[in-house]
Amino acid sequence: MASFNPSGYEKYSGSAAEATKFGQDAATTGIPVSSSNAYYTDTSQNTNTRPQTKTRVRWSSGLCDCFSDWRNCCITCWCPCVTFGQIAEIVDKGSSSCGVNGALYTLIACVTGCACCYSCFYRAKMRQQYMLKKHPCGDCLVHCFCEYCALCQEYRELKSRGYDLSIGWHGNMEKQSREVAMTSIPPTVEGGMSR
Repeated sequence: MASFNPSGYEKYSGSAAEATKFGQDAATTGIPVSSSNAYYTDTSQNTNTRPQTKTRVRWSSGLCDCFSDWRNCCITCWCPCVTFGQIAEIVDKGSSSCGVNGALYTLIACVTGCACCYSCFYRAKMRQQYMLKKHPCGDCLVHCFCEYCALCQEYRELKSRGYDLSIGWHGNMEKQSREVAMTSIPPTVEGGMSR
């Protein structure tokens, strides 16, 4: 509604349609008028729409396919902290290092005997990032009863997605940027000129 100040300064709050209804031009109020309001959205028109759910995909290999990668299977069997550290660095996108995660895994395993309590959270995080199905059961149960198989499966999944876990997150990003740079260089013809 419009209110009048004796000093001649007019204040107004409302829409431009209400302003013209009361004989006041919206441009003279000094208040910017826009067709949309950033603080309010009308949801009455879209009441029947449901949020889009992304379908979850299957793991690239089974939980018990450990022997499909003998090298990783042996490393995980004798020193699971190495495999876990490599997985955690990739899942964390380089924000934590392989060594720190592996050391923390070892410390938790030595103190509590239940490193699976730590590693199951990384399985859940990885499943969320790559939209993977919970298979064969929940993340904590998989790690509690099949810790080494779960670590091997996660390693194989990241490997199948194109990561080289031995060089870490930053190494993979450098490798990827080199590959992109190589594909963007135009081919040269004889005489040093590009086509």
